[in-house]
Amino acid sequence: METIIEITAVIFGLAYIYFLIKEKIICWLFGIISSMLSIFLFYKTNLYSEAILYIYYVVIGVYGFWLWNKKTDSKSQLQITELPVSNYVVLIIIGEVLAMVTGYVFSHYTDASSPYLDAHTTIFSFIASYLEAKKHLASWKFWIIINAVTIVLYLTKGLHYYTLLTGVYLVFSFVGYRTWRSKMRLLKL
Repeated sequence: METIIEITAVIFGLAYIYFLIKEKIICWLFGIISSMLSIFLFYKTNLYSEAILYIYYVVIGVYGFWLWNKKTDSKSQLQITELPVSNYVVLIIIGEVLAMVTGYVFSHYTDASSPYLDAHTTIFSFIASYLEAKKHLASWKFWIIINAVTIVLYLTKGLHYYTLLTGVYLVFSFVGYRTWRSKMRLLKL
């Protein structure tokens, strides 16, 4: 049963990333369903930070759907933008502090597996997801690193389908970055 849920979550996750790159609002619905299925699996494998992350993905999915559907004026919708370098520095410092605190809590008060690695991928995924909902190009830069690290985490837990999905996400992160960067540059012309 768990394998079927994992495979279904992966299929919906792939649909999510495909439609996200294309900037199609339906991506959020696929992401919400994939995330809901994933919550159960990560809880069962003692990856509590990942389970919390996927709860957040459901919430950010609803927020992203609302934000992308909202008109910023009578005709236009949310546009892709880039963050200033100072924002990157602030986000990385905040993310690192929160990841260390989360890792400490899970390592001392639960039976969490890989608490610090799990906490880092989780906290930085919170950040990347928020940036993604706001259509900041920076989200893809964060995802490239997060996905590479997450592959290691999932391999250590024997989550082979999620490892495969995250490998695909890693490739799509590069594609998404290039696609969004090209669209952003075209809008500036």
